[in-house]
Order: sequence, then C-alpha cells, then structure tokens
Amino acid sequence: MIDLVTAVVPNLPLLVPLDVNITPNDNGLPGISQLRTIVGAVMMIGLILSVLALITSAIVWGFGANSSNPHLAGRGKVGVLVSCGAAIICGAAVTLINFFWNVGQSV
Repeated sequence: MIDLVTAVVPNLPLLVPLDVNITPNDNGLPGISQLRTIVGAVMMIGLILSVLALITSAIVWGFGANSSNPHLAGRGKVGVLVSCGAAIICGAAVTLINFFWNVGQSV
C-alpha cells in the first residue's frame, strides 16, 4: 500500500490540467464591427418600442380610469411598469453582461 502511495503522490501535479488562458478578441472573425452595429441598432429599436409601449399603456390606463373599468386600468398600469422595465433592461444590457462577465472571470 505504501508503495502505491509513493508511486502516485509524486505524479499528482502531472494529473492537474494546465492553465487555459483564452480571452475574447475582436479580430478573430470577420464582421465583428458589423455585428456591434446591428446589436446597437436592435438596442435602439428596443428602446423605441419601450416608449411606444409606455405611451400605449398610459392611454389604456387613462381609458380604464375614466370609464370606471378597473380591469382595463390595471392592465394599463402593468403595461407602464413592463415598458419601464424593458427600457431599463435595454439600457443596462451591456453593463449587466459586463458585470456577470467579470463575476465569471473571478471564479
């Protein structure tokens, strides 16, 4: 048994995988700059649609409140909150991804 331990323990460092050092780069594939442009345009579309949803929800909320329809007013309130939440997520998307990327890098 002692012979087995003395044979295996010195070779343990060889069994540990080597350190992998890979970082993202922006020159590995063609079209990365166009992809950034497309992502920025999609973010802008998301913000514009959030504004449209906010306006529509506010109108629904107003119609519901003025017609004594609590269900319609409640739907308008939910729409206002959802559209504001969508705008927050669209605006903070890059920051959120960078935050979780840094969390993953520190593991």
